[in-house]
Amino acid sequence: MLTKRIIPCLDCDLQVPSGRVVKGVEFKEIKYAGNPVDLATYYYEEGADEIVILDITASYERRATMTDVIHRLTENVFIPICVGGGIRKVNDYIKMLNAGADKCSINTAAIKNPKLIMEASEVVGSQAVVVGIDVKRRYVDSPEKAPNKNVIMTNEGYCWFECSIYGGREFTGVDAINWACKCQDLGAGEILLTSMDGDGTKNGYDLDLTKAINDAVDIPVIASGGVGKPKDILDAFKVSDVSATLAASIFHFNEYSISEVKNYLKNNNVPVRL
Repeated sequence: MLTKRIIPCLDCDLQVPSGRVVKGVEFKEIKYAGNPVDLATYYYEEGADEIVILDITASYERRATMTDVIHRLTENVFIPICVGGGIRKVNDYIKMLNAGADKCSINTAAIKNPKLIMEASEVVGSQAVVVGIDVKRRYVDSPEKAPNKNVIMTNEGYCWFECSIYGGREFTGVDAINWACKCQDLGAGEILLTSMDGDGTKNGYDLDLTKAINDAVDIPVIASGGVGKPKDILDAFKVSDVSATLAASIFHFNEYSISEVKNYLKNNNVPVRL
């Protein structure tokens, strides 16, 4: 049985030259959380399975990803690193992989140019092509009110899931379940799925969303957005059977350690690497 992965997420910007890690709530209310190189090294030593580094303003600011930060970070971190933000073409993949990253996550560029997924997977391999999908719930009175969307029934009512781009600043009308399937068909090797409604709230992952996406595709899905305690991570694995969970606040602000989370999961019969 494959072990489930625990992945700290470093949302970064370049408000300072060395980069800074920040954390928000529902993609807003940003506050400082630390230095990316220091935090990545700490999480590596703590037993993280991978680390995701998202340059959250690169696409919006139309600039390149923070290559220098990746160079410095990967000098001391020897687990898979996924980098996202500002990746627009195949050469950006090559540049990030040469800087030490193992994977690149694309969101805005993928929706604007879906062929990039296929082109990148042909050049660097599908294992290095991660598609980030940032999702917002859209409630409707009935499935007929949202034609061509995958409407599901939740405890809160009927809803479909809309994809956003530019760090949640713009909505696309694209159905997340349909888009995840298309990404898989184009050659993506993994989906990084973030609930904008859950982001930073600590109310738990959107299990309706994660299960719907995970059931629709055969490639690994990483759940993100909303974790507040180890049980939220357990629920994501037990209910939606995702391959990995992403967490930020609970690790950045010392609420739980990675070892605490992994031991909790092991005690609840979830296979993890200790």
